[in-house]
Amino acid sequence: MHILVADDHNLVRDGLKPFLTELDPNAVILDASNFDDALTQAKAADGLGLVLLDLRMPGMNGLQGVETMRKARPGVPVVILSGHVEREEVLAAVRAGASGYIPKTISGTALINALRLVLAGESYLPPSILMDSTPTDAKPPASPLSTLSAREREILGYLIEGQTNKEIARRLDLQEITIKIHLRNVYRKIGAVNRAQAVRIALSSGWVLTPIT
Repeated sequence: MHILVADDHNLVRDGLKPFLTELDPNAVILDASNFDDALTQAKAADGLGLVLLDLRMPGMNGLQGVETMRKARPGVPVVILSGHVEREEVLAAVRAGASGYIPKTISGTALINALRLVLAGESYLPPSILMDSTPTDAKPPASPLSTLSAREREILGYLIEGQTNKEIARRLDLQEITIKIHLRNVYRKIGAVNRAQAVRIALSSGWVLTPIT
């Protein structure tokens, strides 16, 4: 799979590459510092599977760049990278055809989980945007995570970060068997059969859980 990363900051492009190889160890990472170069590479790349675009890099012209990229490679998911998360801008990006909108402040593990969700054919939006989308006078929709206890939510947060049962137990000063019991309860409550599905359900529900420190 080819992954195109387009951002006008070298540090951002170089910093993303080690994480993106977690999606596919054999992935070929292409990079561009402006939209025109990104579009040229996207059109020429065989096996292009994912495009990451900085919303404010040279040549993007706002969300017009998303529409142009989608027309050039209609079958390839386009994900926005941005240092700004504003509700109207995020929703406009989705309307323009973006499959995801990822803040640059997100952790590396959460980034990979979000991109895996996109590659699975779903969309990823910042949790804060999804939470703000419910009118204040409306009853929020039930979340599969709403029945979790505080401890279960905390453990699920560490799970999303990619930590093992042993690492979670060490962080919480608990026995590993206790963590396994909590996770069994988490799986049962949210309808997951394993760790990967639990993470997917959490992210698709609009939550990136940060453990209490």
